[in-house]
Amino acid sequence: MNVNIQTLHFAADSKLIALIEKKVQKLNQFHERITKVDIFLKLDNVAHTIKDKIAEIQVHVPKHDFFVKHSSKSFEESFDTALESVITQIKRKKQKIAA
Repeated sequence: MNVNIQTLHFAADSKLIALIEKKVQKLNQFHERITKVDIFLKLDNVAHTIKDKIAEIQVHVPKHDFFVKHSSKSFEESFDTALESVITQIKRKKQKIAA
């Protein structure tokens, strides 16, 4: 699984990147054929005041892509919520295939 983390409008510290990389490894439990995971961390600027921190996760598997976007006051919270959502999407897709 190839993990690609991109930050827009800021530079992420190494602790945040390490935390994200560690948590992304959990995705292997839910789908064994994940080829690539793209993570985008953005600052939502509204009239030059930083409003929210946005985390986008795109998971690529053969014949399907999963995408989640979530914003909150911290990157950790945004990423955690988005990760939970993408795990839910993956589980639903596997249930449909199995049924």
